[in-house]
Amino acid sequence: MTYSASLEYLFGLQKHGIKPGLDTIARLLDGLGRPQGAYPTLHIGGTNGKGSTAAMAAAMLQAAGYRVGLYTSPHLVEFRERIRVNGTMIPEEAVAASTERVAHLVGQGPQPTFFEFTTALAFQYFAETRVDVAVVEVGLGGRFDATNMIVPLASAITTVALDHQEYLGFSVDAIASEKAGIVKPHVPVVTGRLRPPAADVVARTAKERHAPLYRLAREFEVQGDIVTGFTYRGIRGLQEDLTCPLAGVHQLDNAACALALMELVSERGLRVSDQAVRTGLRQTAWEGRLEMVERDPLLLLDGAHNPEAGTALAAYLASHRVARPGSRVIVVLGMMRDKDLAGFCGLLAPLADELVLTQAQLARAASVHELASVLGARAAGAHLAPHPAEALALARRMAVIDDLICVTGSLMLVGDVKALLRGCATSPIRG
Repeated sequence: MTYSASLEYLFGLQKHGIKPGLDTIARLLDGLGRPQGAYPTLHIGGTNGKGSTAAMAAAMLQAAGYRVGLYTSPHLVEFRERIRVNGTMIPEEAVAASTERVAHLVGQGPQPTFFEFTTALAFQYFAETRVDVAVVEVGLGGRFDATNMIVPLASAITTVALDHQEYLGFSVDAIASEKAGIVKPHVPVVTGRLRPPAADVVARTAKERHAPLYRLAREFEVQGDIVTGFTYRGIRGLQEDLTCPLAGVHQLDNAACALALMELVSERGLRVSDQAVRTGLRQTAWEGRLEMVERDPLLLLDGAHNPEAGTALAAYLASHRVARPGSRVIVVLGMMRDKDLAGFCGLLAPLADELVLTQAQLARAASVHELASVLGARAAGAHLAPHPAEALALARRMAVIDDLICVTGSLMLVGDVKALLRGCATSPIRG
């Protein structure tokens, strides 16, 4: 099987949608000899922040000298971004070989979803490349997510908010219950800044499973600025003058969760020194989250797509206005139809001096007219540019050297724009 043929096969699996349950992924992993048991793991879930936390944890482990697998989703431009070892994407030939191997196991039983198949592929690749540890980001929810086949050294739940309600439930406590499904018996769990009732649900689950619970602002805390320097008062000790290049006040909470995980895994056999913590944090990279990709004018890419993430982005844009009062903000906005369009747009539209509505190149993307309808009166001065290339070109024409262009509303849109900037086509597999 060639790489292009493997992508075509994987893309074809998207027709199976999302299926709750672990039977199919268990069957695939059994057929592969349960590769997920060949190395220790960290499991990181949450509505927002789980990808950034995973990237920080992987960077600190790598700085400690370990060979580190990192499994995240979705990708922005290239499918291979999902599966990395020491920061290097899985090679094309490995994708092709692993796809062929896993495909032979599918048989006549229930067909795997795209994410189930990809998870099996990732776990197998990590075993083949003999990683010392793998950092695994939950795909959706937790309890029935394909990644929940691992028994990790430690888990984290970064945040809980309304998102993916059609799969996880229509209340915060229902969603918290799904996310708490990654809590394993006697395995320590770290939580971010959870509010009731989510905090209560996770605490109750941890107690039932005899899982030690460590909570941000209770058992550990952070103070300072993520970029210029902060202090971590941890579960066991104190670390000062830490820095991380990931912008945004919310990244301080993500860093705290990653640091708590490092304390816990150090106690469970994976030693991570203070120097490795410092170096790893400083070297962390995570694309598409408050990522500044151009200057003069500034071009900011942020994949925020729900009100909680929108609040963090809005805070960043407000701080930008304070720091550079002469700078206009031009927002290029595109979202998926199944998101809280009104809630998100209501946060971002008031901060935009110019608003450009666009849509990612996916069938489930909201059209520019649907977005305009949601915005109502606020759409009166908005510009409609259905294609991301058209939207970016229009924003650039409107901007002067001191302005900020912010592309947001969807990681899929951010991926489309990153592909444009690289001069390449996006992968059809974007789930």
